[in-house]
Order: sequence, then C-alpha cells, then structure tokens
Amino acid sequence: MQGKLNVQTENIFPVIKKFLYSDHEIFLRELISNAVDATQKIKTLATRGDCQGELGDLTIDVKIDEKKKTLTVSDRGIGMTADEVERYINQIAFSGVTDFMEKYNDNHEQLIGHFGLGFYSAFMVSDKVEIFTKSWKEEPAQHWSCDGSPEFTMNEDKNHADRGTDIVLHIADDCKEFLEESTVLQLLKKYCRFMPVSIRFGEESIWVDSETECDKDGNPKRVEKKQPRIVNDPDPAWKKSPASLADEDYKKFYHELFPMNFEEPLFQIHLNVDFPFNLTGILYFPKVRKTIDPNRNKIQLYCNQVFVTDQVDGIVPDYLMLLHGVLDSPDIPLNVSRSYLQSDSNVKKISQHISKKVADKLEEMSKKKEGEERSALEEKWDDIKIFVQYGMLTDEKFCERAMKFYLVKGVDGSYYTLDSYRERIKPLQTDKDKIVCYLYASDVENEHSYIEKAKAKGYDVLLMDSPLESHFINLLEQKIEKTRFVRVDSDTVENLIPHDDAIPEKLNKEEQERLKPIIEGEVDKQKFTVQLESLEENDAPIQVTQSEFMRRYREMAQTSGGGMGFYGDMPENYNLVVNINHPLIGRVLVETDVEKQKDLVNQLTDLALLANGLLKGEALSRFLQRSVAMI
Repeated sequence: MQGKLNVQTENIFPVIKKFLYSDHEIFLRELISNAVDATQKIKTLATRGDCQGELGDLTIDVKIDEKKKTLTVSDRGIGMTADEVERYINQIAFSGVTDFMEKYNDNHEQLIGHFGLGFYSAFMVSDKVEIFTKSWKEEPAQHWSCDGSPEFTMNEDKNHADRGTDIVLHIADDCKEFLEESTVLQLLKKYCRFMPVSIRFGEESIWVDSETECDKDGNPKRVEKKQPRIVNDPDPAWKKSPASLADEDYKKFYHELFPMNFEEPLFQIHLNVDFPFNLTGILYFPKVRKTIDPNRNKIQLYCNQVFVTDQVDGIVPDYLMLLHGVLDSPDIPLNVSRSYLQSDSNVKKISQHISKKVADKLEEMSKKKEGEERSALEEKWDDIKIFVQYGMLTDEKFCERAMKFYLVKGVDGSYYTLDSYRERIKPLQTDKDKIVCYLYASDVENEHSYIEKAKAKGYDVLLMDSPLESHFINLLEQKIEKTRFVRVDSDTVENLIPHDDAIPEKLNKEEQERLKPIIEGEVDKQKFTVQLESLEENDAPIQVTQSEFMRRYREMAQTSGGGMGFYGDMPENYNLVVNINHPLIGRVLVETDVEKQKDLVNQLTDLALLANGLLKGEALSRFLQRSVAMI
C-alpha cells in the first residue's frame, strides 16, 4: 500500500521540526509516553476481560544500534491494526487516546497523550521513521515507513509475531548525539524516571556475592555482574498513601530527586487531591539561607508521571518557589508539546490549594503536643522564618493565616506568637499615646550595649535579623493596631518608649546654647546631627543613634526592586545624642583650655562611635594615640 498523509499542508514536517516542540530532545519523552499509553490500554482491556490470556512482560525497551544508526522504542501494549494506523498515524493530530477514553471512560489506567502529535516529534531527529506493530486483535501485523515527506508506505509484516509496537528512528547525521548511550540515558532519567511502566535501557553493573568463589576467610567473594538497567521508578513516593510512608521514606525520595542536596529537608507536605481537580505531589521545606532570592527550578511538574517542566511559575505561588519537590496533575492544561503551561482557572485553584496546604501544615506544627516543651514550628523556625515572611509579604490570604502562627524570637532565644507577645509587653511597653512599642535588635553583638540598657529598664527585645525585616515590620505595623516597632539603637533608652515623666535638666538653656556649638565644631555635620538630651546621670555622656524611619526605609529601598530609590540614594545619617546631665559633659562646658576641651569632646565622641563600630581607619588611629596621651 502507498498513500499520502492526510494533512492540510505539504510543509507539516518543517513546522513540527521548527515550531511544535521547544527542544529536539522531547522526541524521546513523546515516544515513550505513547508506549506507556499503549501498555496502560492493554492493562485496561485485560482488567475488563476483553483481552484474554497472559499479558507477559510489559516492560518498554529502548535500544540503540550505532552501526545501523537507529534508536528503537518497543512496547508490548495494545498495538495497532491497519485501520488504526490509517486513523491514528496517517491522519495527523487525531489522538488514539481521545478515542479510547471516550469508549472506556468508566475504567481506564491514567493515559498521557491527548493531542495525537507526539509520534511526529520523531521526525525532528530522524531521516526516516518505521513502525512495526501488531494489534491485540487477531489481525495481521503492519509495517509503516516514512522518510519525512508526506509520502509513506504501509504493508503487512509477517515477521512481527508479538503483540505491540516498535518505533524505529533512523537518526539524522546532525543528531548523532542521540545514538550515544550516555545522552539517551540522561534524557530517560530527565523525562521518564517516574513513568508508570518500567523502561529498560542497556545494562548496568552490580556487585553480588559469588556462588562459587570464596576469600581466605571462607566468605563469598564480591563479583561484578551485569543486569538489564531499569531507568525509572513506576511507583514513586508521591503516588503512595501518606500513611504508608515514614519520614525516612520521604528523605530517601528527596535525595533521589535532588542527589546534590546533601542537607536533609526540614519537613514535607504530601498533596493528594481528587476534587475539584486532581493533584498529587510532595513539597519539601529546605533549610532556607538568609537570602531573599528564591531558589527556583526546584519543583518539578509532572503530568501522569511524565516530566513536563521545572518552570512552575503561575502554578506555584511566588513565595513557594523556595520549596523543593514534585507536583503531578493531569488537570494542568498544556500546549501540544507539553512544554509550556497555559493559564486558566484550574491553575489558579491549584495554586490557591497549595498555599492553603502550606498554611495548614505550619499552623498544625505551631501547636504544642502534650508533654513537649517546644512546638515543631519553634524547632525549625530559624530555618524557615524568611520563607514565612516572604509569603506574608506577597500573599494576602497566606498572611491572614500566618498571623495566627507567626513566631517572634526574643534576644534570649524565647519564641512567642504575635498575640502572646503583645500581651507580654503591653503593661510596660505602652507609650503615653497608648501605642504598644516592640523593641528589636538586628544584630545582638553589635547592638549589645543598647540591648542591655533596654533590659535594665525591664523591656523585652526581639531579634529581627532577616533581610526582609524592614518590609515585614511595616506589614506588622499595618496589621496590628496601635503598634510601633523601634530598633534599640534608634534613640536613647528613655526615648524609645516615650512616657510623660521627664528627667530634670542639670544645664539651663543658656548653658545648652553654649555647649551645642562646641560639640558641633568637632563632628562631621553632613553625617551627624547633634542633639542635647536630659538623660539619667549614669547613662553614657554621648550616644550614637539612627532614625528608625530613615534607616528602615533605606533598607527597604536596598532590598526592593525599585520605587523607593529616593531613600536608597540618601547617605547614612546618625544622631549624636549628648547627655547634658553627665558630669563629663559638664566638664566640657567649664574647660577653659580650648585644646583640652576639643580633646575631651573628640574622646567622648570617638567612644560613642567605637561602641557602634563606626570608628575606623585614620580616625581610629587618632583615637588610640589620644587615649595613650590622656592616660
């Protein structure tokens, strides 16, 4: 028999080669997907009793013949009759899966293809493609052949006695890499490693105990043995019941997915949804570094266990791109090559469901179990805090849920929910305007002296040290009524939480007016603003503070993509707070020797700068020389 492919254009193959598929390597996934479908169909027919007898070995075989320049994909599935070849091969884009599902929609294995174009991806890498197929029905086997033009030949094949289909690709000269075992194995591992039918390719070496040889101690020798290589796991962890898996099973699967990730995942969420859409998968929480850049491309998307992509934007909310794992859904719409996702309502529903399941898991972890000192969330909080912050900043619904379980951490290492912490600090840290003030530090070591002063007043201090804190603090101030966050070094301890009681001033107005220019004359006015404050006599004579508002917005500008450039471009500015009640400041005012007065002012100022890590270079050298001279 000879004929012409029933298509609307003579140029279908150039279109397939150039536009239909994004990567030539996709051909192997498509051909094996078809083989899997054929195998699943024969299983369905056997289950229904339509196909009698033993099914035999249903393993799919992939073979390379370098001499003949062929790559063959063989299955022992349903096969095709002459009419079916005419219908499903010669009429491009008429899918046999669609036909089969319409007939057996009440009982069938999961089938992959729906577009009827996957087979033709073979022509992207081949000069010629042959099909040898025999149907499960009692009809003659068929041999179909096409050289990439619309012309084909099809004849009965008396040599193909077994049920199933062999697709033989005569690889083109410019695609010889697909005749290399390492290349084909890499593609099989990438696209087919979890397909639901076993795939056999080549051989692998294993070490076993010898049955005939022993070592000097009488123990069997370890000998190398060749065995057929099965490249896939047809029953991956995400397809199993969560109740059947232990933590070790989840960890083993994680390292199977990401062999170069040597750290253990913190915990995981097993997704298993069948209404209103189908979704299975496992999402792992990795240990998140102190970075705001999502570690993308670590979630793999599958459709009925066939790898589609690791570009899951749109399906997975942006903040969840920090997670690792697998999602599998036949309800995510794909274009004909399965290479790109199309946005529709199902995708949005899946995205919302994933976000909800993450919130459910975190809320569940936040509840302490009877007899336990810490919740599971507290134990892992430092490793996932930035992830939760990222989610709250970018997803309003997640934020509403997270407000219930979000934890703040004290500088002493204690954890509190937002509600419990507010109740804890409310009595002492409510200012004169009835605003509850949350004091925090971003670096315990560098801000140690400020933390100690706050603690001496009986105040609580939080540790807020992620790169997102400035943005996150703004969010909390919006979400929690009558709340203000203040870093401990943003003002003197007396002014961090303003009260009505004022400390009496030891210097009158006239003395203060004489003192201020003396201090200002020894500091860089572009960088420091001198403020005279009435503080406790035992407080430091001079302190360095930085405006909470300006510092916070500068940090936000530095970590946001734009729109706050004005703040980000502003130079750092500090307040030099002079304690007018300290005896040394009184000495500055009464010192008549101008040089000694300058030395005293510089020494007190440098001490304040040194305490904040701001004294460096030449200024630090001068301070050391002056200190020795004064001693």
